[in-house]
Amino acid sequence: MSRRFVIEAVMIATYGQLLLPKRPVEYRIPYSTIMELYDMKDSPEPIMPEPDDDKHVKEKVGEMIAYFEDPFNKKKLERALLAPWRESPPLPINENVTLVVVNAVENMQYGEMLDPIETELILASLRLQCPILTDQIEFQDKVVQNSIPVILYDIDDYEFALEEDVPTSDGYSQ
Repeated sequence: MSRRFVIEAVMIATYGQLLLPKRPVEYRIPYSTIMELYDMKDSPEPIMPEPDDDKHVKEKVGEMIAYFEDPFNKKKLERALLAPWRESPPLPINENVTLVVVNAVENMQYGEMLDPIETELILASLRLQCPILTDQIEFQDKVVQNSIPVILYDIDDYEFALEEDVPTSDGYSQ
């Protein structure tokens, strides 16, 4: 069985090791985070602090946009957009990585404490019963400080997160 995580699209573009896991992984990506890729690619604001790293990540963001714009993948994405919380059919990246795009709906449940993307990540995690993988320290702090009932892994703990057995509501581990 593959390990599932809720994650922002930019994390996959930023961290190459996410595409080379030791076991099958399925990344659940809120659609709004795919739309963020367009803003990041064209923005003069750097994604990474080092210019060479920033250039590389912006190239990877461009590749990811091209992947989602591929006619076959685009058709799958459009299916997910037909209804709230609908998921795309699996989009395979390689033999161990599959993406599933979720038409997550931000509902202001967490009000001013979280931005819309953070809220979508949390709601997707709760709804899909899988942990969040992130590098956003402030977001991690907000989750802990507000006792939000999700499992969250820092990107630096990715290898551990792959090996950790997380029980689901049906009693099985993923």
